Amino acid sequence: MVIALLAALAAIAGGEGGGGLPVRTPAAVGMSAQRLRVIDRVVARGIRAGGFPGAAVVVGRKGAAVWERGFGRIDWKTSSPRVSPNETLYDLASLTKVVGTTTAMMILYDEGRFALDDPVAKYLPEFGGGMKDSVTIRQLLEHRSGLPADRDLWRLASSPEQARQIVLTTPLDYKPGTHYVYSDLGAMTLGFLVEKLSGQRLDRYLEQWVFQPLGMTNTFFRPADSVKYRSAPTEDTPPRGYPLQGEVHDENAYALGGVAGHAGLFSTASDLSIFAQMILNGGEYNGTRIVSDSTVKIFTQRAAGSRALGWAMADGQWGSGRFLSDDAFGHVGYTGTSLWIDPDREMFVILLTNRVHEPRARRPEKVIADVRADLSDAAAIAVTDDPDQLIAMPTSVRADLARGWNHVERRHHRRVHHRGTRSSVRVPANHRAKSATTTHKPKAVVTVKKKTQTAKHPH
Repeated sequence: MVIALLAALAAIAGGEGGGGLPVRTPAAVGMSAQRLRVIDRVVARGIRAGGFPGAAVVVGRKGAAVWERGFGRIDWKTSSPRVSPNETLYDLASLTKVVGTTTAMMILYDEGRFALDDPVAKYLPEFGGGMKDSVTIRQLLEHRSGLPADRDLWRLASSPEQARQIVLTTPLDYKPGTHYVYSDLGAMTLGFLVEKLSGQRLDRYLEQWVFQPLGMTNTFFRPADSVKYRSAPTEDTPPRGYPLQGEVHDENAYALGGVAGHAGLFSTASDLSIFAQMILNGGEYNGTRIVSDSTVKIFTQRAAGSRALGWAMADGQWGSGRFLSDDAFGHVGYTGTSLWIDPDREMFVILLTNRVHEPRARRPEKVIADVRADLSDAAAIAVTDDPDQLIAMPTSVRADLARGWNHVERRHHRRVHHRGTRSSVRVPANHRAKSATTTHKPKAVVTVKKKTQTAKHPH
């Protein structure tokens, strides 16, 4: 008993937080605790509005976790476990693309297994034929390959092998390199490429070369039955016909056997904080190097439009808010997850929710979009040690206004017809439109960078 108590006290003194990053006070890393409290208000309002039953949040800066919180419960029942950033497992959805597939590609690139401008068909001959012979690995990573957004593999395939064949033989929708179309099929193909180049299944490769070396013990595909009790449930009435908890939400990932390049990973917020810090450190964490700093830089800098290689740039869209720096990058997931990394501020913001689990809000997609953006903004505004980046506190944030969350907004002016927001909408690579915001601008802002966007992200 005494030994256990001493061990606990030592952990607190050392600032260790549940297997994640060391914990520091906001002031110790140049952040304002008062400003970070906006995060608590925003997430609580998202829960009260019925957007999601609970959430895990980690904000990290300069190598430490400074705001690590669990909110609400894993589902809507008051008897359910409370969310813990260290314990609660969330279906990451499309965060799999960057935490898993892109990271694996970075390692293989480091090892010289491929060149970015190599044709995909050089390694996956089934992918070739016609214009597909010219599709490069770089174009897959940029979502400019010509592939359509998606296909209903779960309707078309009767086995993972058949689903794989359908992906690889899908014809292009447009000439490679001419348009940006966010494509799950492209990410699936990258997953197959990892397996071809490494000789290992994607989940085993990532476990051996990324998750195990980093100590990310709560990050994996296909969770074991023994941990499903702490997994946040997703859909209650999916096409599979039974409620989903600890089983991948994405039907196409399920059709591929639960291990896929576009979706399927589960993790905790604390585990993801280790991953984010590794990226901020240029590919190294706690003495373990995963990938070279030069490769991290190549993959996380702007490559085409609003995309890096695998990653999205924080151009004021997809929940990145208005105030992250021009070099910030990240990704979001359909289930209600997001990860944004700001290298200029040495900072990251993680939000994990299960907003697809029986939401009570009329427009849960609007709730999660606003909450994501508010968290990114709150983290940036909380940085107070750099006069050049100091931002005045806004009088209100998106969650305060809750526009469109639960009430239909009437238009009193001319009717405007909006195009659908599905990822299959083609957007020219050079198109850039002003980013919309639902938040009042702060009265006084020392440094505000104007954000732009190129295309709407499906998540």
